[in-house]
Amino acid sequence: MTIVFTGGGSGGHFYPIIAIAEAINDLVREKHLIAPQMYYLAPTPYDQKALFENGIGFISIPAGKIRRYASILNFTDFFVTLAGMVRAIFTLFRLYPDVIMSKGGYVSVPVILAARLLRIPVVIHESDSKPGRANLLASKFAKKIAISFESAAAYFPKKVQNRIARTGNPIRKALMRVEEEGARQYLGLEPGIPTVFILGGSQGALRINEAIITALPDLVSFANVIHQTGTAHLKNIQAVTNVILEKSPYASRYHPIDFLDEVSMQRAAGAANVIISRAGTGTIFEIGLWKKPAIIIPIPESVSHDQRSNAYAYANTGAAVVIEEGNLSPHLLVSEIKRIVTDNELSARMVAGATGFTDPDAARILANEILSIGIAHEI
Repeated sequence: MTIVFTGGGSGGHFYPIIAIAEAINDLVREKHLIAPQMYYLAPTPYDQKALFENGIGFISIPAGKIRRYASILNFTDFFVTLAGMVRAIFTLFRLYPDVIMSKGGYVSVPVILAARLLRIPVVIHESDSKPGRANLLASKFAKKIAISFESAAAYFPKKVQNRIARTGNPIRKALMRVEEEGARQYLGLEPGIPTVFILGGSQGALRINEAIITALPDLVSFANVIHQTGTAHLKNIQAVTNVILEKSPYASRYHPIDFLDEVSMQRAAGAANVIISRAGTGTIFEIGLWKKPAIIIPIPESVSHDQRSNAYAYANTGAAVVIEEGNLSPHLLVSEIKRIVTDNELSARMVAGATGFTDPDAARILANEILSIGIAHEI
């Protein structure tokens, strides 16, 4: 059996693919199946190590991006997508996979169009509460449509509603648990005070970083701060915060980190009393699984079509509060953090709200369906 994955462009699209591949490998071992050949088709590998560790080969397929604003690149990228589709046709004809799993995003378009021409079964998964254009396109001929948010179903055409199932968002096994035991010692956190975890992602969140830096003297006066700054921002932030906290008796409570590996993420999440994050789907579902109170600051709709709706869909459970970026100020941020970490009843309600939001079996459900379709096509 041969399985092709496509989609990505961001960790929120890419890492669910890794979670599904992990689940496929687990099911293959449990059911004593012949291990499938797995490939990832996209312009770049995104995380070569994760692909290698899960036995996924990478094949480069170019894809052009369609921007939501007027740009000459929308014209030139059309030809990039066309070239990618031609390459995808030849690649899929050579591999002839039994099933294609698409996570959406512009990088998936050449592959799913080629799959349509070659009549290869396609399964799509939509992470966001409002589907992207690539998945809306693919839904017209997809064999199965999986969604993370119930609200996403309404955006798909009526004729495909019987093919839609809410599975939740696949999460990598390593991030399905947190390590509270020993987390404070590992991270060098001061005992007896709450811990704030700012989850900026590998690229960082510049607007959040700016608010945190300004609020830092207030924050460290009552809490530990674990700040994932993003690799590109760490040195600048360290230089600024060294000056800001130079005379503070609480400077040691601030812990800037460029990027958190899986072990560090488990421990930071385990130690956290409140998590501050953007509204990427993968991150929201991870926070929900960790059952931690959260402050969600979505990217504005003018930049991202999905984050605001994701944020409010999660906040409706009671597990999080939303601060719009336009309203973000250091004073408001500190005020909300204090309100959560000092009110035990509120924190407990937020934890209860998160319970059940994330389905820990999402990756396994999708893996089972992909294997079933692949086996039927193989026969």
